[in-house]
Amino acid sequence: MISRIVRNVSSVHQSRFLDNSLLHNGYVLFDEIPKPHLVSLHRLMSNLIRENRSNEALDVFRKHVRMGSVDEVAIALVAKACLGRKELGFQIHGFAFVSGFMNFVCVSNSLMRLYSISQDLTLAFRIFDSLDYPDTVSYNTMLSGFEESKDALFFTRQMHSDGIEFDARTFSVVLAKCADGMHFDFGWQLHCLVLKLGFHMEIFVGNAMLTLYLKCEEIAFAEQLFKEMHHKDAVSWNAILSGYAQLGTYGLKAISVFIDMVKGGMKPDRISFTSVISACSLEGNLDFGKQVHCMAMKLGYGTHVSVGNVLMSMYSKSDVDEDAVLIFKSIVDPNVVSWTTMLSIMEEDAIDMFKKMLRLEVSPNDVTFIVLIHAITKQDAILEGQMVHGFCIKSNFVSHVNVANCFITMYGEFHFMEDFLKVFEEIKYRDIISWNSVISAHSLNGMYTEALHMFFLASKEFTPNPHTFGSVLHAIASSESVSLKQGQSCHGYLRKLGLNFDPIVSGALLDMYSKCGSISDSLKIFNELTHRSQVAWTAMISAHSRHGDHDSVITYFTKMMNEGVRPDAITFLSVLASCAHNRIVDMGMEIFKSMMDNHFVEPSAEHYSCVVDMLGRDGRLKEAEQFLGSIPGGPGASVLQSLLGACKVYGEFEMASRISTDLIAMQPNESGSYILMSNLFAEKGKWEKVASMRRLMRQKQVTKEIGFSWADVGDSAHLHGFSSGDRSHPLSNEIYIMAELLGSEMKRKRKDNYSE
Repeated sequence: MISRIVRNVSSVHQSRFLDNSLLHNGYVLFDEIPKPHLVSLHRLMSNLIRENRSNEALDVFRKHVRMGSVDEVAIALVAKACLGRKELGFQIHGFAFVSGFMNFVCVSNSLMRLYSISQDLTLAFRIFDSLDYPDTVSYNTMLSGFEESKDALFFTRQMHSDGIEFDARTFSVVLAKCADGMHFDFGWQLHCLVLKLGFHMEIFVGNAMLTLYLKCEEIAFAEQLFKEMHHKDAVSWNAILSGYAQLGTYGLKAISVFIDMVKGGMKPDRISFTSVISACSLEGNLDFGKQVHCMAMKLGYGTHVSVGNVLMSMYSKSDVDEDAVLIFKSIVDPNVVSWTTMLSIMEEDAIDMFKKMLRLEVSPNDVTFIVLIHAITKQDAILEGQMVHGFCIKSNFVSHVNVANCFITMYGEFHFMEDFLKVFEEIKYRDIISWNSVISAHSLNGMYTEALHMFFLASKEFTPNPHTFGSVLHAIASSESVSLKQGQSCHGYLRKLGLNFDPIVSGALLDMYSKCGSISDSLKIFNELTHRSQVAWTAMISAHSRHGDHDSVITYFTKMMNEGVRPDAITFLSVLASCAHNRIVDMGMEIFKSMMDNHFVEPSAEHYSCVVDMLGRDGRLKEAEQFLGSIPGGPGASVLQSLLGACKVYGEFEMASRISTDLIAMQPNESGSYILMSNLFAEKGKWEKVASMRRLMRQKQVTKEIGFSWADVGDSAHLHGFSSGDRSHPLSNEIYIMAELLGSEMKRKRKDNYSE
């Protein structure tokens, strides 16, 4: 009787202490009881595990094993305390087996869960197969352990065939597996079963279905389900919020859902904030993003790393970099995503930021190196690029194909041809981006035939994407030795793949046809476009400018502006070149002024060269020379060459002498300036000056570049190249005879015309 009272009083005292979260005092009191009741043992162990005090739970279990007072529930609980510690789990498994507790399904289920979490599904299945009567929990435990969603779904079918009843846990686990593997059809069947068995009222089952529909981009189903949910918790709201944000095109809906969530009295958490801030970033809605930022600060989430990361991204995308930097400084413990975002924001200081990141022992990931290599490439920092490459080799990050692809692009930009080819050849498993990078690198370095060859090789391994065609079409457009037929062949191929309306591809096609002299094909492609991008408009303007059709240039430029498409630096360069070639100076000067004042496009050396050329062609040489003084950083070689050419046309000898002196000092090994001045001296009869200029060329070993031409003949994939006095062609004798016959025929025709 007294012992029962002591036991009851002890239980009451333990309950009071545990309920008041005074676990330590309860633990001490428990130790003072000579032989505690098993229910008390279960309760204490459960509370210790819940408080993440697994080692103490194990100590309690060991003590009671020595006392001989453990049961199947205690063993199931201690197995739970061993989660993530497989070696300890082996010992508990051995004890349960020797003690005869493996016949209890709760013990087997707990051990199966331990092995599943340790990713040892073989041992878990061994226990499962030994069960005479596995219950729903047994099946659910095994379901949770599958890594491959297809295996989990096969097991679910087997479970259903065995007549095992599904519970809410079964549905939530299997629906999550369907979402991971994008198995919409199977998930849809499960939804029907959920409705049939009446589990649709279970909130976590509804959340799992909601996640499935959003991941499978079945927005209509997700919205209908969300609307019909009788009870919504934070997980429900976050599921629809994050689903909208991740899809990328539903930013406004995500913002609207967030507003409804707050109005409904649901308190947002870090997941809510990261989702809605991402949506604000996608929509470019900085004003609402700032309001959300204030709310996050008020609720204590402003310095949380995940919220801080999306805030940094939002502010940097809105060109408010100073606020992004302040956010970074406020984050309590910035992670690799925080540092990587900072690298993308502060590209000029990316190297120093990366070094600081390493000093603080923040481990970079592949995205970190992609951002860093991009920053190095933009700064043309060759030495730093090579050092980072060495670091990536040492840390094995170069084995990541996306990092290796960036190094191909970097070395291509640096014109290190051997290096980008070596990186490409060392990639074990190439993707289409690897091929795109190497095609682009060849094209960038003037290796157009090699770029075309790489395209053919890539096409054998992968289906080309828009960027593949963009790169190879650029190579064909830029090459003087590749036939238009190759471009037409690519056009047919991409049309077959349905890529002819892609903005990247259409722009590249327009540029290729216009540069290859087929402006009618360019016009046909342009007229077929439903959406005309800046690239498409610029390509058409450049095409007409190159062909001397100034009226069409101005017409397309005006239409482009009227349709609200902003011109860029290349657009203005084409328009200014057209004005220069047609001596339309006043309009050209107005366009040049509007370029800076109205469109905020900073002029480059090429733009200034066009203006000087425009003034020079119109004979306004003094005005052109005065304009040189307004160029920031002084005139470049291209600008001086334009003015020198104009001086020769108009016989402005003194100005030409001044300019040629500056130009020769700037480019001592370029023959153009020497030849131009020599010809100008010859026109003026200053033969001593001609001889002096020729002598200077010999002293500096400057040679005149031989003019080269190409002819597209027959069905050949490549053009036939030739130069003055060239006899390298195997049919050169026949070619010269034919050229002489044609020359004689032209002379005869000319005489006949005069005689008439």
